[in-house]
Amino acid sequence: MAFLPLLSICLPCNGNWYHSKLGHGWFKKGIRTQVKVKTGRENFYLYSAINPKNGKEISLFAPYVNTDCMNIFLEQMSKNLESREIFLIMDCASWHRSKGLKIPESITIIYLPPYSPELNPVERFWQYLKDNIIKNKIYDSIQLLEKTLCVFIVCLTQDLLKQVCNVSYLFS
Repeated sequence: MAFLPLLSICLPCNGNWYHSKLGHGWFKKGIRTQVKVKTGRENFYLYSAINPKNGKEISLFAPYVNTDCMNIFLEQMSKNLESREIFLIMDCASWHRSKGLKIPESITIIYLPPYSPELNPVERFWQYLKDNIIKNKIYDSIQLLEKTLCVFIVCLTQDLLKQVCNVSYLFS
C-alpha cells in the first residue's frame, strides 16, 4: 500500500477500482470505428476522504477493499489529523460496518441511508476522477494507471476540490 502526501481534515470516504471506459467521441459518419480497450483482472482500490468545505483530502491506494484496509485508512487519517474531530460520511458497505472495524476516538462515522450515494460529496470526486483520468484512455499497465492517479490527486488544488465536492446541504 502507498499513501499519498497527507493533508489535514476530511469527510467522505469510499474505496473504488476502475477499468478503461469509453466515453463519447466524434467519428466520421459511415466509418466503423475501432476502439482499443485494455482487459484483464488486475485492480487496486483507492480510499479517499475529502473535506468539501476547505478542499483538503487524504487518499490511500490499497490492494483490497476490506475491513483490514479500511482500518489502516482510518488509523492513518486519525494520526494525520491528530487532535481534530473528524466526521466521516460513509455508505453501508460491508467493510464500513464490519464488527472488526476499529474506529479511532477522533472519528465519528455518519452512515448514509441505503441507495443514496449522491448524498456523499466524495462521489462527485469519483465522477470527476473518472471523467479526467479513466474515460477514453488506455493505460499499458495497472502500475501506470496507479501512478497517473497518484500524480493527478497530488496536483489537485484545494479550490478545485471545493468546487467539485461542494454540497450546500452540509453547511447550511
